[in-house]
Amino acid sequence: MRILFSILLLTLGFGLTPARAQKFWHTTTGAIDFFSKTPVEDIEARSNACGAMLNTETGQIAFKVPIRSFHFPNKLMEEHFNENYMESEKVPDATFSGKIEPLVDFSKPGIYDVKAKGKLNIHGVEQEREFSGKMTVGADKTATLVCEFNVPLEDHKIERPQLVMMKIADIISVKTRFLLKPKQ
Repeated sequence: MRILFSILLLTLGFGLTPARAQKFWHTTTGAIDFFSKTPVEDIEARSNACGAMLNTETGQIAFKVPIRSFHFPNKLMEEHFNENYMESEKVPDATFSGKIEPLVDFSKPGIYDVKAKGKLNIHGVEQEREFSGKMTVGADKTATLVCEFNVPLEDHKIERPQLVMMKIADIISVKTRFLLKPKQ
């Protein structure tokens, strides 16, 4: 995971020094769920291996999730997801890099409506996206960022074989939840 955070820091253009460390909040156990609903079959999966880094002074945020970290109730679905659809050997991670607006005052507990604008890269295809979410700042020096959005498979060139066309939705619902803490 240290390599992950090094990559995230470089991606965001940060230089960490002890005097500036409080402005960086992070997690290594962010959760991402996705759901595909069709008349034939519902498919859902979860990853608890998402790393995220937030600069509380600039609002810059980045996350990275290993595709193979998504787990399904059915192992065969998981195998097909990795080999046939996401090609996780070729493209092992999904990433987002952008900025949260408006800036949140992390010294004041509360619930804030936020938007994240940036680049979402799934299956090796990068798209400009804007997501709406909620940032909950706790009195315990933690912040929870929750966001729901849709991912059209076509936008990221994820193909569905004809055999399973009716079992996989054209648009996948995604939910993220990051419990962020100051990086010490």
